[in-house]
This record gives sequence, C-alpha cells and structure tokens, in this order.
Amino acid sequence: MDITVVFAYLFGIIILYLLAQIFYVPLKTLVKLIFNGIIGGLLLALFNIVGSYWGLYLAINPITALVAGLLGLPGILLLLVLRYILIK
Repeated sequence: MDITVVFAYLFGIIILYLLAQIFYVPLKTLVKLIFNGIIGGLLLALFNIVGSYWGLYLAINPITALVAGLLGLPGILLLLVLRYILIK
C-alpha cells in the first residue's frame, strides 16, 4: 500500500467530518427554532383561551410564536406590553 493512498483516505475522512460538522450545526439550530416555535404557538393558544375571560388576546403568527417559544412567559408578557403600547 502506497503512503499517498493512506494520506488520500485520511484527507477524505477529514473533509467528510468537516462537512458533516458544517451541516449538522445549522440543522440542529433549525430544529430547535421549529420546536420552540411550536411550543410558543401552544403557549399563545393557551394564553388566548385563558385571556379571553378578561378580553386579552395575542395573534398567533410565526414571529409571536418564536418570541413566546424562545422567551417563555416573559416573551408573552413582552408581546402583551408591545401590543397595548403600539395599539393605544
């Protein structure tokens, strides 16, 4: 076996490893954002159900769902404050 073949295989394995790392991290981040968006949408739906007794509601769209999903309850409070600052 020639030493250049061994180096070629090693180089190929290193390139494959680097490419896998480059594509895995953004995919992992994308999956996390989608999961947080779903959780945020569910939190907003729950807030709308409970808030309907007091006349409070927030629109459910991708931006509000991500804010609620990433920040949780403080995110919902932030959206509520922004809604009433911008509307009134």
